[in-house]
Amino acid sequence: MKLDKELIEKVAKNARLKLTEKEIKNLVPEIKEILDLFSAMDKAPVSKLQPSFQPLEIKNVTREDEAKDCLSQKEALQNTKHKQDGYFKGPRAI
Repeated sequence: MKLDKELIEKVAKNARLKLTEKEIKNLVPEIKEILDLFSAMDKAPVSKLQPSFQPLEIKNVTREDEAKDCLSQKEALQNTKHKQDGYFKGPRAI
């Protein structure tokens, strides 16, 4: 793939980026270096390797639901000062 100033300008225009000449001049060698690294990775001998889609085993770590007795209204309200008519009393909502 030929990477030059015109291609950078075209991509920048499509991405609606306003790049200065200096930025374009700096981007060309940087992007070429990145593409060279990807080319080197494409040449790596991986044909005999199995793909690894999930490197760590995924397990369900949730507990089973068990029905238990709930607190009574009196037990639930016994440790609070802020109660009224058998309910928790909170701040007024506007």
